[in-house]
Amino acid sequence: MRVVLAEDLFLLRDGLVRLLEAHGFEIVAAVESGPELDRALAELNPDVAVVDVRLPPTHTDEGLQCALRARRERPGLPVLVLSQHVEQLYARELLADGSGAVGYLLKDRVFDAAQFVDAVRRVAAGGTAMDPQVIQQLLARRADRDRPLSRLTPRELEVLELMAQGRSNTAIAAQLVVTERAIAKHTSNIFAKLGLEVSDDDNRRVLAVLAHLDRDG
Repeated sequence: MRVVLAEDLFLLRDGLVRLLEAHGFEIVAAVESGPELDRALAELNPDVAVVDVRLPPTHTDEGLQCALRARRERPGLPVLVLSQHVEQLYARELLADGSGAVGYLLKDRVFDAAQFVDAVRRVAAGGTAMDPQVIQQLLARRADRDRPLSRLTPRELEVLELMAQGRSNTAIAAQLVVTERAIAKHTSNIFAKLGLEVSDDDNRRVLAVLAHLDRDG
């Protein structure tokens, strides 16, 4: 799997290169600025891009904007964005085209190698990997004004959070130590209470849930 990596901090960039290579990824470019990232994404056609939000020269959202430009040129290009802090606007911009193959993680997550590598693989496969803190903020923001959310049980809210992170029923069942049949029942109840169409497509259901959580009330 061919990866373009963009991170301006040398030690972190070098560490991510070593981590990904140790798990079988091929790093075709490891760059430190927006212009370098633009060129790498245009010329190397990677399977997935792992991109820091803030890159030189602007140190604002240069990395994110490079990734969004590349996805306009190549729709569906898998992009996993890394950020120091939760910024819901970044998550919204990534999800705006509704095509999936996107992820948004806090940089702290890279220190959990298994979690980070799983997120890269999930995004590269066309799935969605959203940071738990992003999901928690979206849930909290809607909880006070969204009556359907208030009808969810504590267990259903737990399943919803994991679902919105991009996890399959199998993965949710394993984490909660219950059967897949139980998770299927919970997800069916969640979709019914939120007024969303039931889908067997993991990515489509994640995007539907995130769109519901993120819409203006």
